[in-house]
Amino acid sequence: MKKSEECADMGEIRKEIDKIDQQIIQLLGQRFGYVKAASKFKTSEMSVKAPERLHSMLQQRRIWASEAGLNPEVIEKMYRDLVNYFIEEEMKQWQNHAPK
Repeated sequence: MKKSEECADMGEIRKEIDKIDQQIIQLLGQRFGYVKAASKFKTSEMSVKAPERLHSMLQQRRIWASEAGLNPEVIEKMYRDLVNYFIEEEMKQWQNHAPK
């Protein structure tokens, strides 16, 4: 992987961005695997939604965003959207395993 300042043209920059995006998507897939696995340990719909965990997690992501020189608002929105999707999927997983 080249450093951004080593790229000679837009083609190289786009190629490197594509590599990074592919890695991000693979990591999101791994994250989703943990989300689905977590459903086995949840005892109620409220524990799946875990609003207090969502709030603290988003606050930590905002801190990490600031430390990385990124806009915390943008990162929070991105994670909020991602996590809301994952919660919906985790809820489906949990409902399949919940005692009837």
